Amino acid sequence: MLIYRGAEAEIIMDTYLGRKVIKKRRIPKGYRIPELDKRLRLQRTKEEAKLMVEARRGGVPVPIIYDVNLKEFTIVMEYVDGERVKELIPKLTERERKEICTMIGKNIARLHNANIVHGDLTTSNMIFKNGKVYFIDFGLGEFSSETERRGVDLHLLMEAFSSAHPEYPDLFNYVMEGYRSIYEGNTREIEKKIEEIIRRGRYMK
Repeated sequence: MLIYRGAEAEIIMDTYLGRKVIKKRRIPKGYRIPELDKRLRLQRTKEEAKLMVEARRGGVPVPIIYDVNLKEFTIVMEYVDGERVKELIPKLTERERKEICTMIGKNIARLHNANIVHGDLTTSNMIFKNGKVYFIDFGLGEFSSETERRGVDLHLLMEAFSSAHPEYPDLFNYVMEGYRSIYEGNTREIEKKIEEIIRRGRYMK
């Protein structure tokens, strides 16, 4: 059953070996040269699967990958039957929001420690289940150790919070508390980069 069709991929609810799963299939782009299109879809399918495997190895909860079909450009993965953090946040107490956001910050730090940039950090791409925050949709992710990329990753989440949850202004501060407690590099450098990105955005406006 098709549950979502985006610009890059279809998300299908399916079963695999008796389990309920999510199948992500990268769709062809009619405006691209067919050979180039296949190469890009192949590359991005492989990259996303690698990112998820390495994220899990780094201690970040992500769906388990059951199968990767490079001929069909699909990844078959665990269906995480939880609640999106976007919908969950308004239902929580302030203390619970702090706990979840601190957890999110720790997970982002674990990604960055493993040289993984998620690329689309929003509360729609996080699912809470059994006391854990699972990160989903690594379609825009990449392997990178650059401070710039890490700063952009966090800044995107900051923007997502102010857009989706403006009534809770402390959420990003809680994220950064968690991030600082786990990140193995210089957190001040990352914070400076976020400030720089904010200034750039103001200048562009």
